[in-house]
Amino acid sequence: MASEDDRIEVLQGTLDLIILRALITMGPQHAYGLAARFEQVADHPFPLNQGTLYAALVRLDQRGWIKGTWQRTEAGREAKYYAITRSGARALEKQTERAPAGWLREQIAA
Repeated sequence: MASEDDRIEVLQGTLDLIILRALITMGPQHAYGLAARFEQVADHPFPLNQGTLYAALVRLDQRGWIKGTWQRTEAGREAKYYAITRSGARALEKQTERAPAGWLREQIAA
């Protein structure tokens, strides 16, 4: 039986892959833009509190899979925009190859 820590690790890994896929598809995004897009494309409510999203962004940045830079939004506010790095694209490709066909799409739509 899976422990609580194992389930949390799987959930974190899933969110990491969803973020990487979104960045490779949409280009650089700030956290609010990512959260809004996830809600928009999900078939079911996708409640994602900001603490969870920011923790994932920090984790991905620390791994070198994304890079954040401060920029102005369309509204003129400063926001950190995240872009996938080459190593992040490689990690996404590697993880996607290991997953069953359609798995990542199902995770976003669920």
